[in-house]
Amino acid sequence: MHFWESVLCALLASLFAVFLSGLYLIGVFRKRGPNEPPLDKGLIPWLGHGIGFQKNPVEFLAKMRKKHGDIFTVLVGGIYIHFMMDPHTYGTIIKESKDKLDFDAFASTIVYNVFGFQPSEAHHKVVQEVSKKYLRNKNLADLNQVMMENLKAVMLQNVGSGEGERPWRQDGVLNFSFKAMFQAAFLTLFGTDPCNGGDAKGTSKDHQALQCGEWFEDFQKFDNYLPSLIIGVLDSATKKETERLRNFFWDVLSVEKVLKKDNISSWVAEQDQQMAEIGMTEKMRTQFLFLLFWASQSNTGPATFWVFVHLLKHPEAMKAVKEEVDQILKETDQEVKPGSPLIQVSFDTIKTPLLDSAIQESLRLKVCPFLFRSIMEDLDLKMADGREYVLRKGDQLILFPYLSLQMDPEIYPDPQTFKHDRFVNPDGTKKEFYKNGEKLKYYNMPFGAGPSTCPGRFFAVSEMKLFVMLMVTYFDMELVNKEEEIPPADPSRYGIGTTHPARDIQFKYRLRI
Repeated sequence: MHFWESVLCALLASLFAVFLSGLYLIGVFRKRGPNEPPLDKGLIPWLGHGIGFQKNPVEFLAKMRKKHGDIFTVLVGGIYIHFMMDPHTYGTIIKESKDKLDFDAFASTIVYNVFGFQPSEAHHKVVQEVSKKYLRNKNLADLNQVMMENLKAVMLQNVGSGEGERPWRQDGVLNFSFKAMFQAAFLTLFGTDPCNGGDAKGTSKDHQALQCGEWFEDFQKFDNYLPSLIIGVLDSATKKETERLRNFFWDVLSVEKVLKKDNISSWVAEQDQQMAEIGMTEKMRTQFLFLLFWASQSNTGPATFWVFVHLLKHPEAMKAVKEEVDQILKETDQEVKPGSPLIQVSFDTIKTPLLDSAIQESLRLKVCPFLFRSIMEDLDLKMADGREYVLRKGDQLILFPYLSLQMDPEIYPDPQTFKHDRFVNPDGTKKEFYKNGEKLKYYNMPFGAGPSTCPGRFFAVSEMKLFVMLMVTYFDMELVNKEEEIPPADPSRYGIGTTHPARDIQFKYRLRI
């Protein structure tokens, strides 16, 4: 053979080897191994089921479960993902050590894509420990009181005062509830600018609440880009806009500015202090403060909307919750009339089983996170019914309780319907839930579980309860069009946490006293 022919053959052989290795990398040759879950790669190499999964994860996974059962593996954008749909097996997965199933690796990737810095295990530890200290028990009660006062300042300002009939006002339910929570939470967590003595208007809480309201639109814009930021797919215009929004909030929440504020929450202050002590740069600390605020609002604001809009759409539920709140105020000797002090509540001393149930029901219907675990080594998984599967190192494992728990008609009869008292017995005790005749330990998982449990879940529920209590106490309200259906969820938010409505819905409100 001629020399150049030999060289050409060698080059072609090398290219073919590279081609074959590339095919292996994109999964063309992967087959279901012994004792592995059913494998569905789709028809497109590497991409697999990426298009269908991204378009509507709920519909796609319901179709896959019907086809393959309660555990299966799909190829999505070069990643093999095992989906677990058996709720009785959730406990085994949640309790598995991070040496085998790790959450932090996935979370760190998301934080980097969205907020621009790479958190470490030490950073995660600070968040968990400080949140456990300040978002529970006595410290949570103190934070709730601050939040209550700030909600009063936001919700009861400029809504009509003096003698005579109060005017009706109109707003979108999402805009009203999300914005109020945003303003009050910012003041609660990050404090207020110090009083300089001469400019009372510029330093008043009311003025700063209005300023927070002006930031709300930019916050919503950034949050709406979240699905694209998570997967890192942005066109040039979107990339430019997200950078502008990040820079804006990094300026608002710069360490230099935040540490000059009065009444900053201990939850924020101690986390920043500990982050500095373990070597986080000032730039990263500012990025982290934006992450903290986003995490406190991105899910809680829309969740408050879903609770509120379900109560507005279901007058019997609104009536039941209002009667429960009225009874609490009566038992604590608080009158709601012109000139009387604004109400005070402490969740340490009062019980709100119907309101708690209504919130749980709204979260069941509209909160649907993916609970990710990275498989760190080949794993033998034994399911609750005795079946055993092998999961490969390097793959991902996802629990999707929205589909496997929250929409299961065996667990929740008529699962698409809002029933405000679904989670409470007639005597006020909590209901228990069953699947296949066995009691479920995990029956509603809007805040995740195990290492991925939301550290701010107790504060988030308290915020929603305070908002509803103030609304039913001080306002008359109703939907503008009582026949209008509750907006559907935006499918782009499936898997991220609390879904957002595809559109807003109008309501009207006025002060009752």
